[in-house]
Amino acid sequence: MIRKAVIPAAGLGTRFLPATKAQPKEMLPIIDTPTIQYVVQEAVDSGIEDILIISGKGKRAIEDHFDRNFELEARLEEKEDEALYNEIRRLGDMANIHFVRQKEIKGLGDAIYYARFHTGNEPFAVLLGDTVMSSVIPVTQQLIDIYEQYKASVLAVEEVPHDKVSRYGIVGGKPLADHIMEVSDLVEKPAPDQAPSNLAIAGRYILTPEIYKTLEQTPRGKGNEVQLTDAMRILLKRECIYSHTIEGKRYDIGNKLDFLKTTVEFALRRREFAAPFLEFLKETVSQHQD
Repeated sequence: MIRKAVIPAAGLGTRFLPATKAQPKEMLPIIDTPTIQYVVQEAVDSGIEDILIISGKGKRAIEDHFDRNFELEARLEEKEDEALYNEIRRLGDMANIHFVRQKEIKGLGDAIYYARFHTGNEPFAVLLGDTVMSSVIPVTQQLIDIYEQYKASVLAVEEVPHDKVSRYGIVGGKPLADHIMEVSDLVEKPAPDQAPSNLAIAGRYILTPEIYKTLEQTPRGKGNEVQLTDAMRILLKRECIYSHTIEGKRYDIGNKLDFLKTTVEFALRRREFAAPFLEFLKETVSQHQD
């Protein structure tokens, strides 16, 4: 049973400067909801209520967001705004959220290593703090179901164009069933002619505690950082790893163009302004085509 989740959120967010100079990129809102709130909600919807967020310098806003704000709650009560009051109260109660700081930005693998005392000898989920999933069954729940079947680490993957594999960690292996593969190779950001497939790691993992031992043995790799993909290659020599092609859509909030696309898609799902917003988009596109 997977009881704990780890959400790495310590990156500097340099691709969103100057917006991220004084606020975490994970707090950038998709309309009115911070990105990381969607990630926490996915963990909760997957049955996980013990969550460790790996933060860093300048990330205090994340802690404040999931804490109680009694003054704000009192003001909303005075205004008799029950819906918004309940939403704000829910943030403080949605999960048992803990925080630890990554003292030096040394990569995703190093960030995960900070969770070793919290997760102990249990398998745990990892959800990247700048990646949002849209699916009927939460993607983390999909991975938990695979873990319960194989009792081994599971990676969420998605198909990407071959000419873009150099942006991702790529896996290769032997298909076992629909959407499931036994992994035999992992490569961090390979050249297209060196990629074992076009299946990219999609920001969600179930990891066994053995990952901590392999992280201790993992030298710095791409970008002079400790790469989680490199640690999993070592882990692969000791135990099986499986991948699951996600049923849903991944939204990478790590770059500006994808952030804009995500905002538009999520806005079109909002009943209160989807119709007028769609009309605005049509008018805007028409003007640019003239």
